[in-house]
Amino acid sequence: MKLTELFRPENIRQGVCFSSKKRLFESIANFVTEQMHCGDKGEQACFECLFNREKLGNSGLGNGVAMPKAKMPSGTTNAPIAVFMQLAQPIDYDAPDGKPVDLIFAILVPEEQCQNYIPVLSDLTEKLADKNFLKQLRSAQNTDEIWQIFEIADQTEKSTVSDEKQTA
Repeated sequence: MKLTELFRPENIRQGVCFSSKKRLFESIANFVTEQMHCGDKGEQACFECLFNREKLGNSGLGNGVAMPKAKMPSGTTNAPIAVFMQLAQPIDYDAPDGKPVDLIFAILVPEEQCQNYIPVLSDLTEKLADKNFLKQLRSAQNTDEIWQIFEIADQTEKSTVSDEKQTA
């Protein structure tokens, strides 16, 4: 799945600040529930889904990147919601590599669609291992630049797949 299919320009935040992982999750929950129009109860449920999933295993991927994810209860949303945040200052995330995190790729998927998104998460994790891609995201000065980086990454992926098919 392309980044531009998973994320939307309005779901990108650049230069945001948080004091902790908990505050980050609260912000993601607030942002997502505003889109779903489900109020304070929905916000608390969203936060708990993120927090409880994090208890199962740290979502830090290394190299300053985290991918918090959550299964949203049936009826809260009928489509996945993805949020990208470029932090102004890295936060302590207890990541496996011990490095603070400054790039967040949060993905919230309706419970009944989770199996369909396992390959998507795997593909995204692979993209997030590209240090050049991460460097570009860190140097982006606004959300438009981040969106352009996503578009270029999608085009590059498309041409790489085409090249592989031609050589096969």
